[in-house]
Amino acid sequence: MTRPDRPIAQECVEGYLYALPPVELLIFRRRPERGRIWVPIQGKVEPTDADFESALRRELAEETGLSGPRKVWSLDWHVPFEMDGALWRLHAYAVEVERAFAPVLNDEHDAFEWVPADEAVRRLHFEDNRAAVARLLERLPATSQSL
Repeated sequence: MTRPDRPIAQECVEGYLYALPPVELLIFRRRPERGRIWVPIQGKVEPTDADFESALRRELAEETGLSGPRKVWSLDWHVPFEMDGALWRLHAYAVEVERAFAPVLNDEHDAFEWVPADEAVRRLHFEDNRAAVARLLERLPATSQSL
């Protein structure tokens, strides 16, 4: 259980890459030594990052080669969690990309796949990841999800 009165030891970001219409998400599978689980792009905020969005853009470039997403916007989703006895916090973002985008993976992931949102929810390992996808879908115009 996390205590909100504790200081945050590490800020992190995560990006949910999606394309429209219809909405599909690009999910990533961690390598076997990292659990072989499906996740969004994730990473730590570094001291050299100007802000959370800058940290996310750096992580996108490092983990996928993406340098120019169509749109990046905050999901206003800030999730505290325990890591190594300390309190960390995730800041979630939606990242719109072209459906034709094929990432160049670094050594953190061994696979990626474009999937419908309901399939992403089934595959994503962490409950907060599934909740963030629901939050993303709530914020997209209904017309963009089914065309």
